[in-house]
Amino acid sequence: MSKLVEFRQLEKHLAEQLQALGALKSDAGLKKEIEFETKLRALLAEYGYSLPNVINLLDPQAGCRAPVVESKAGSRRPRQVKVYKNPYTGEVVETKGGNHKILKEWKTEHGSTTVESWFAK
Repeated sequence: MSKLVEFRQLEKHLAEQLQALGALKSDAGLKKEIEFETKLRALLAEYGYSLPNVINLLDPQAGCRAPVVESKAGSRRPRQVKVYKNPYTGEVVETKGGNHKILKEWKTEHGSTTVESWFAK
């Protein structure tokens, strides 16, 4: 990419950001938030408190809590046991997956849909 093309792209991007900044500056909600923050910081300075002090006053356990982290390993629910009964031999196969040796043999011999119809539980 040439320097001129890169310059024009950055210039265009900057113009877009300046336009977005101008829109935010005229936003009434932002003005209220800035006013609130200014008053809050002035009040904290007047009484000699900092934000961590206020958080500690309002919620003493906030600093002691461990962050909640969801484990990827435990997020899957356990597989249900499936029971298949061969009506010809009376043989029963219990499996949690479709990778069972005897179940595969039955599927090659009788067909997958037929074996699935033998599903008992």
